[in-house]
Amino acid sequence: MLIRSFLLLVGLLLSAQGYATEYVVKHKYSGPAIFSQSVGIQVADVYDRGQLTKIKIDPRYEVEVLAELVSDPSIEYVVKNFQFYAIKNPPITEQALRKQWAIDKVNAQEAWGKARHRGSKNVVVAVIDTGVDYRHESLSPNMVPGYDFKDKDNDPMDETGGQNPGHGTHCAGIVGATGLIDGGVIGMSPTVSIMPLRFLGANGGGDLMDGVRAIDYAIEKKVDIISASWGASVSPQQAQPIIDAVKRADDAGIIFVVAAANDGKSNDRYNMYPANVNTPNLISVAASNSSDGKPSWSNYGKALVSLAAPGEGIMSTLPGRYGELSGTSMATPLVAGLAALLKAQDSSLTGAQVKAVLQATGAKVNIETNCNCRVDAAKAIDTLIAKDLVVVPNAMTVEPGNSQQFSALYASGSLTYKSSNPSVATIDANGLLKAVSEGSTQVSVTDASGRTATSLEIRIAKINSGGPGGPGGPGNPGDPGQCPIPDPQTCETLCGISPNLPWCNQ
Repeated sequence: MLIRSFLLLVGLLLSAQGYATEYVVKHKYSGPAIFSQSVGIQVADVYDRGQLTKIKIDPRYEVEVLAELVSDPSIEYVVKNFQFYAIKNPPITEQALRKQWAIDKVNAQEAWGKARHRGSKNVVVAVIDTGVDYRHESLSPNMVPGYDFKDKDNDPMDETGGQNPGHGTHCAGIVGATGLIDGGVIGMSPTVSIMPLRFLGANGGGDLMDGVRAIDYAIEKKVDIISASWGASVSPQQAQPIIDAVKRADDAGIIFVVAAANDGKSNDRYNMYPANVNTPNLISVAASNSSDGKPSWSNYGKALVSLAAPGEGIMSTLPGRYGELSGTSMATPLVAGLAALLKAQDSSLTGAQVKAVLQATGAKVNIETNCNCRVDAAKAIDTLIAKDLVVVPNAMTVEPGNSQQFSALYASGSLTYKSSNPSVATIDANGLLKAVSEGSTQVSVTDASGRTATSLEIRIAKINSGGPGGPGGPGNPGDPGQCPIPDPQTCETLCGISPNLPWCNQ
């Protein structure tokens, strides 16, 4: 009773300091009915498919309610609600209208010529963003119906504002503008189906649960690729709902292409979600410029960023017009469009295989990613046409003590695997690599016909993703902000949910 009274007192203090009181609860078994008799809780939103409930907690009872929720066996986790934001565009230098250096840099014209097509309407790319100007002259032939999760209606029109110059429309044009309009632009896959899914508003922001809904909608509609040029710097614990959604997309066979962000930081040491989810289907994209350098603002990371693509001074569609934007937001839909082009060539390709092909065929650049490479569409198409053997995965980081399954694209018959540095990593006859100690190796695969392929660098190293957005720890005994709950584990859990509580380390 004394603890309960003390928690109530702490809650009153928190209320006076104006702490946030909106949380997302993941249920194991039961739904929002468990809150029907709860004091201090208001149900704000329910998403049955994700087993999620958004609640508002009366600040007077915040600590007490959180402590009860995290100890409830019917609840999987509780996270503080947050907003995703379109990856903001850094300043750009004006260039000639509709000059598309990126299309030339990645050899798109050559790729289209070799493939003898420019994509397929059977390939659907969901652009989850601020919406799309689906009436735009360079986009309308490639648009299919979508949805607006921001306003909960069937009209995913891109609504511009001070924080949104037409972000989603620009991304859609990079994926698949038709190239059929005089003075217009052309996308990476000019023949494609684009599904606009809006959850970011005119201010560039969007709710966590709406982002989850948009991903699940894309899964339900059986899209092939998701392009996601948005994110948030939050802890892995707080990002769990979006991590779960990306994993559902992976289970559904959907390629998930995501922006690394524009903070100029290493994602290996900086929390950024969904970029850092690191599932097999996820391709995290850094930006390159016309000289194949890394713009100062682009995030990077040897462990958690897959590859680079043009992202500076990119000409594309904007609502009712054309214009340039820069950012990993622009590099991402180029890779999504290229993935669509590859899927049009071989519809059986998985996300892991597309990522491996793009890494194996990429141009070497001085940008820190899994492969230190920038995508090359022509070489990627060459590989598919020739059905060259490709090691999958082709470049990655594995933590010491962990395992990774390898395979080979376009292999014939039984396979033989070899690690170039067995003291760092061993690999068995079935392709299961075991990380032994820090260092690097390469995996070679030989198929029954005698063809051999070798991966790029497979690093064995600890991934130290963290930084802003990471969870705080419990206060130390005797500190002014000492945790009022006797159980240290509950204190630590509460700090993971709400790092701003006064006893959590900042």
